Amino acid sequence: MTASAKKLLAVIEFFPHSRLPAFYQTLGFEVMAEWQVRKAISLVRKNKPDIIAADFYSQTDFRDRLSNLESLLATLQPLPDIRVLVFYEPKDEAVLAKVRERLRIDAALPTPVSDEAIKAVLSSWQ
Repeated sequence: MTASAKKLLAVIEFFPHSRLPAFYQTLGFEVMAEWQVRKAISLVRKNKPDIIAADFYSQTDFRDRLSNLESLLATLQPLPDIRVLVFYEPKDEAVLAKVRERLRIDAALPTPVSDEAIKAVLSSWQ
């Protein structure tokens, strides 16, 4: 990686997306990957990535929140320079819209997502 490579934190919840960190590296990013949101929050505080690409989902049994990412997104609110890309299943689109009313998400792509769509978003942020 070059000294100017942007840092990207991949928060992976969907197994098919476990291939994405390698793809992000081919796009020139310095990549950190995490499977747990709590640990991702710690990485954000320590490493201040330029971009976060995260899987979004909702479950009816979440007691105090609508989605898996609200704690992470809340952590990012005072850090406006960190761009946020989320991947969501179309069935969760209504919940995503509610979360976006309260918390910043810069881009959202429905799954399954193509490499071209991801590249288009990330290229616009480089």
